[in-house]
Amino acid sequence: MNIAVFASGGGSNFQAIADACVDGTIPGEIVLCVASRPDAGVLKRAEKLGILSMVLEGPSDEWTPQVIQRLNETGADFVALAGFMKMIPSALIATYPGRIVNIHPALLPDYGGKGMYGMHVHRAVIAAGESESGATVHIVDEEYDTGPVVAQERVPVLAGDSAEDLAARVLRVEHSLYPAVVKAFAEGRVHIDGKQVTIHSPNS
Repeated sequence: MNIAVFASGGGSNFQAIADACVDGTIPGEIVLCVASRPDAGVLKRAEKLGILSMVLEGPSDEWTPQVIQRLNETGADFVALAGFMKMIPSALIATYPGRIVNIHPALLPDYGGKGMYGMHVHRAVIAAGESESGATVHIVDEEYDTGPVVAQERVPVLAGDSAEDLAARVLRVEHSLYPAVVKAFAEGRVHIDGKQVTIHSPNS
């Protein structure tokens, strides 16, 4: 499977997926890194790995055809959003139906939606007095964080946690959950039926 990763920040989930491709855990490779800003740390990670990258410029109606063209040129057949801070245009979703996923640092449908990203999520979880949080991988649709849930992993919220403490705990599970989900897609083990997503075991 040829994977494109879209990111806006340091790219730790990009790295987790890349490492899983390199060691053979994921039967595929990252063929394109798409960054939403030129100073995104993920670009240095891509350069170090020799992965082609591009930076989005201007409004989405300008960069959407450029991205689709580049995805076609690289043979990408799957898109993973890893801390990507822009809304995915409908034209791109239509090009990859059921083949664009995102990872969110909370247990969706709770603590999702516009403005709920990064530390905003963790502060809200702590402020609400929740006893647990976690990470969610979901199919991307035309709204923020509303697509079908593919997989989740839970972590406890501990007494005295700061938002930074919780963020670090969630990020650790993201780094195992996300590659596992991408692996399942690469192996053809993910079945999507409307809002229901099933991951079949490797031997089923």
